Amino acid sequence: MQYMALSNGVELPMIGYGTFLIKDGALCERCVADALESGYRLFDTAAAYGNESAVGAALRGSGIPRAEWFVTTKLWVQDASYEGAKAAIETSLRKLGLSYIDLYLIHQPMGDYIGAYRAMEEAYKAGKLRAIGVCNFYPNRLADLCETVEIKPAVNQVELHPFFQQENALALMKEYGVHPEAWGPFAEGNHNIFTHPVLTKIGEKYGKSAAQVALRWNVQRGVTVIPKSVHKERMEQNIGIWDFQLSDEDMAEISKLDIGHSEIVDHSDPKFVQMLHQMKIHD
Repeated sequence: MQYMALSNGVELPMIGYGTFLIKDGALCERCVADALESGYRLFDTAAAYGNESAVGAALRGSGIPRAEWFVTTKLWVQDASYEGAKAAIETSLRKLGLSYIDLYLIHQPMGDYIGAYRAMEEAYKAGKLRAIGVCNFYPNRLADLCETVEIKPAVNQVELHPFFQQENALALMKEYGVHPEAWGPFAEGNHNIFTHPVLTKIGEKYGKSAAQVALRWNVQRGVTVIPKSVHKERMEQNIGIWDFQLSDEDMAEISKLDIGHSEIVDHSDPKFVQMLHQMKIHD
């Protein structure tokens, strides 16, 4: 496993296990246990995923010391305010069964996220959060936040994969000392990524799959990846990216795959924004 030191010195694994859409509690606990056995130490959940309790139970029951695993969870739009975030942090701590959260992120750049971030800064200073950051903050939003708050975000988790590479966003993150983390590193299966001819051909040189090439490419750009699978053999395959390195020529070939926009979600679409605001995760 490789780690990246965040701006405050906290060490973040360069690959983690994502739990999006694993809502069934028993299945989620089993998947987290399988991921631990496969070598994962970074686990990504969110209040909106509805599985914080299962993730926390699996980690606490693993027998692995708390200091050896790293938990990320996220603040939902419904709670994007100063008071809302204060309450949401306590709820996540309770559901996870933890005294602190390693990384706490604003899930979407919507609502009163500045007020929410102020509450996160307070929780960070109080030791309840080891690091704070954001998700889905495109360059203009990230710049505004960084120029407004006291503690700059340690992480920005955004969509990053060979077909949406966001080099301009990565450049701005570097300018502000924000570490990039990739959700959807497999492009949600678009472009036949698991059998894509460019990725497959590159993988053949190293005895690796197209999926492993896609993950390795992001890691070599300095991006933490959080792939998800409910199958242990795929978890093991996904984490098996530390015994090879892509050449400059490989990286250049993959750079040609960028289409320059997301095919998964459009944060500029008013209907999408309305949908996120209307999605309630509690009374």
